[in-house]
Formats: sequence, C-alpha cells, structure tokens
Amino acid sequence: MMTVLLIACIGMIAGSFILLGLTPMAFTTAIFGRLTDQPKALRDEVNETIRRKKKSYLRRELAEVQSILKVTGRSARFPMLCALSLLFFAVGASVAVMLSNFFLVPVMAAGCMLLPFWWVKLTASHFKKDIAAELETALSIITTAYLRNEDILTAVEENLPYLNPPVLSVFQSFVSRVRLVDPDVTAALHDVKMRIDNTVFQEWCDALIACQHDRSLKTTLTPIVSKLSDMRVVNGELETMVFEPRKEFITMVVLVIGNIPLLYFLNQDWYHTLMHTPLGQVILTICAAVIFISTAFVIKLTQPIEYRR
Repeated sequence: MMTVLLIACIGMIAGSFILLGLTPMAFTTAIFGRLTDQPKALRDEVNETIRRKKKSYLRRELAEVQSILKVTGRSARFPMLCALSLLFFAVGASVAVMLSNFFLVPVMAAGCMLLPFWWVKLTASHFKKDIAAELETALSIITTAYLRNEDILTAVEENLPYLNPPVLSVFQSFVSRVRLVDPDVTAALHDVKMRIDNTVFQEWCDALIACQHDRSLKTTLTPIVSKLSDMRVVNGELETMVFEPRKEFITMVVLVIGNIPLLYFLNQDWYHTLMHTPLGQVILTICAAVIFISTAFVIKLTQPIEYRR
C-alpha cells in the first residue's frame, strides 16, 4: 500500500512539472539560488562579514562547494549538482517511507541531499593533485626551453603539443593573448598567475615576471620547479596519514548498517522490534542521524594537509 502511494506521489509530481512547463534543472537552480542569494537585513550582512554571526550550515556548504567548483574549473556543473541533490533528497525520503518509518523521513531526506556536495569536497583534493602532477611536467619542459632561448612566448609555443588539460588551456590562452590581443608579456603572466590555484605555479610566474626585466634571474626558475617533486612526495605521505581515520570510519558505518539485515537472519523477533515498533524506529532514526552528522565532521576534519614549503 505504501509503495502504491509513493508511485502515485511521483506521478503527481511529474504531472505538475509537465503542466507547468518546468524542467528539473530550472526548478533546482531556482531553489538553490534562493538559498544562496537570500536577501538579509543589513545587520545580518554586517554580522556575517565580521563573523559575529555564522551562516546556516546549508548556505556554508553551498558556498564552499561553489568555491571548489570555481577553483577546479567546473562551475558549469553546479546546476546539475543541485538537481542531483534534489533527486537524492527524494530518494532518501522515499526509502524511509517504504520502510514505514516516518521518524526517518526528515533525516534520510536531509542527509541524502548533502551527499553530492560532500562528494565534491572529497574529490577536490584528487583534482588538485592531478593538476600538480601535470604542472610538474609542464613547468619543467617550458623552463628548460626558456633557459635555452630566453623567450617565454617561444618556449610555451613549442611545448604546447606536450601539455594536457587543464594546464594546456591556461598556456593556450597566454599565447593567444600575447599574439592576438596584447603583446605585453608581463601583463599576460599576471593574468596566467591567477588561473591556477597552486603556490609553486604562482611563484614560478612571479620569477618569470622578474626575468622580463633581468634575464640573469632565469637561474631561479629551476629550483622553483623542483619544489613540485618534493611537494608531491611529502603530500603523498601526509595524505596516507590523514586518510587512515576516514577508512576506519567507513568500516564502522558498514558494520552498523550491515547489522540490520544480519539481525533478520539471526533473530526475526528482534528484527521486527527494530523495524516495526516505535522504539525501534526511533533507534534507527538516531543511528542514521549520527551517521550523517559524523560523515560531515569526518569530511571536514580529515581534509588533506597540503605541504607548501
């Protein structure tokens, strides 16, 4: 009976979208845009600016995810991420309804809604690591060419076939700007410097800008590039240390969730008490809430440490 009502609810929602001419992407973008751009009183704006008053948790998560997507060059995926979040919201609520546990509905809906945003935060470190690996190759070959010909534009142009995205697009825009828009190499280097969020790359750009005024400073480029190799080794060791607590947390969550079907085979009376009595349903709701809250804390506290010096 509950499944039939759930299917009827899904059909009613789909029919409403068709009648109103709405698309899921536009609907979710409007909802999350309302959350991120919610108008506030001037006092609230001032309090948030001076950090006397914190933003709500959902608004902080949305702002952080938007900044991560912007840094990693995936800003266009935010509407799709919002649509996926709303879909997970519906799936979480549907699972709780199918289990006939109405205490669990708000917990599952809110927790599942945040899963796509947590996934972006988890994958951000891997994206930065891939960029650092590509930068290590790109800066090395470009620096070698620049030491030979002392012309950064020629050095970049002759090595473009050996570069890979997303570093390739940055240096292509540098060449296009100097060749077609503005021949000022120093200004172009300042623009390129802000395109990649990597401290060694920005230091390398500063050294190149100094070399435009004094060519003898080109010997400082090689030690800067060698930092990327050292940082990659140290960051790999730090990442292994930091991810150990996360692995232990995942193991504990699997054990907690796995005990529910295991209880069905061990003692069906206990399983019935857990799944179909108010006390058991409240216990399941508390367990689900603890898992989601713990996940948020684990993601925040086990972010990879980036070695910079």
